[in-house]
Amino acid sequence: MSIRAVVWDVDDTLFDYTTADRAGMRAHLTAEGLLDAYGSVEQALVRWREVTDRQWARFSVGEVTFQGQRRDRVRVFLGAELTDGEADAWFERYIAHYETAWALFPDVLPVLDALAASHRHAVLSNSSIHVQDRKLRVLGVHDRFEAILCAAELGVSKPDAGAFHAACAALELVPHQVAYVGDHPEIDGRGAAEAGLLSVWIDRDGVYTSADAPGGPHRIASLAELPALLGADTRFGAPSTFG
Repeated sequence: MSIRAVVWDVDDTLFDYTTADRAGMRAHLTAEGLLDAYGSVEQALVRWREVTDRQWARFSVGEVTFQGQRRDRVRVFLGAELTDGEADAWFERYIAHYETAWALFPDVLPVLDALAASHRHAVLSNSSIHVQDRKLRVLGVHDRFEAILCAAELGVSKPDAGAFHAACAALELVPHQVAYVGDHPEIDGRGAAEAGLLSVWIDRDGVYTSADAPGGPHRIASLAELPALLGADTRFGAPSTFG
């Protein structure tokens, strides 16, 4: 049975989260006068990413709420006992800087245009609908997707098969009629494959060797490769650079 729909991850798949996060945090730390606490800007950014990844993992397994992981990121990063209101205010000041750097990857609009007539589209993210709905509107692609599903509202996160199956159910399709495109080799790549979807892992930076690739996903370096992989009737696309 052919692939009828593509479900997309958002951060670091459609949206260049890493670049925006780094630029936003650099500007925020400068404005807050916090850079002197670190040997270099890079050390501060690495520390922020480590704290973010650790707290996000807690949210993904249900140990903390979405807002709770934001507050804990601030408290751990600053090493300070802050009230919820103080942590929220600090994070909102960071968000203001972060949002000025929002951008889609350059291969996103061309592939969405190329697949518009041949495939349906939806989003599945391990974030919250409040965050991702607004982000997709600001980036100008919200109306490209029939459904936008997020872990905070679903009550289940990727790589749990239930998250992927919820996206399929929203489209009224069975898993083997749906492709999932995401940037994380395990959460997205292996998770989607084990849930029975056609799993497509976008590895833009090529940071994983062939030996590191998880079993199941089709590995691509650019979304320009996706139409050919899906067998879409379009001139857009390129052969995969990975075996």
